[in-house]
Amino acid sequence: MRVLDALARLNAAYPWSHNAHYHAWIMRGLPRRFDRALDVGCGAGDLVRLLATRAAQVHGIDSDSRIIDAARAATAADLPVTYAVADGGSYDRGGPYDVITCVAVLHHLPLGAALSHFRRHLAPGGTLVVVGCAREDTWVQHLLGLVSVLLNPLYGWARNRGRRAAAPPLAMTAVTRQPDVPYTELVREVRRILPGARLRRRLFWRYTLVWRA
Repeated sequence: MRVLDALARLNAAYPWSHNAHYHAWIMRGLPRRFDRALDVGCGAGDLVRLLATRAAQVHGIDSDSRIIDAARAATAADLPVTYAVADGGSYDRGGPYDVITCVAVLHHLPLGAALSHFRRHLAPGGTLVVVGCAREDTWVQHLLGLVSVLLNPLYGWARNRGRRAAAPPLAMTAVTRQPDVPYTELVREVRRILPGARLRRRLFWRYTLVWRA
């Protein structure tokens, strides 16, 4: 318990966003230029603004009106970006999209219905990228979780350059919940709805999914 308490204090002193950690990886897998993009559960808009460096138009949606207001305030007026308060599992405006991204949001939505919804709104040749959370249910996943527990404060210290943070990043103030779908069940559902999707379990309690229409 003392070790866990010490780790918790370190994590609080040097907070960092596990989701933003994967933004660079997302961008590396996308085309240099594309027309329309949708970021589902955009939070403070960090990924939306990155997508806007390549897209003609980016739309960010989130069910939290407070975080959408913060995203609008943090986004330059000359960027090709719009935001809306909306549910990611039913939003149907502005498509089809060449790119749909969804970071740490899929476990907030009905899994099968959300995957089918994304598939319908992806343009031919388009790319769906999900960075998600799922319940650990194999020894490999539990091992990755343990490694993540140990690495988390080290990454936090390095990202904060050894300086204690006065407050967590804005992106970390969004509403969260624990995943309830086991990873093996998620894999079965993804393979059923998105044949050929590339799934990989990652560090820091995340998995990645890439599917091209």
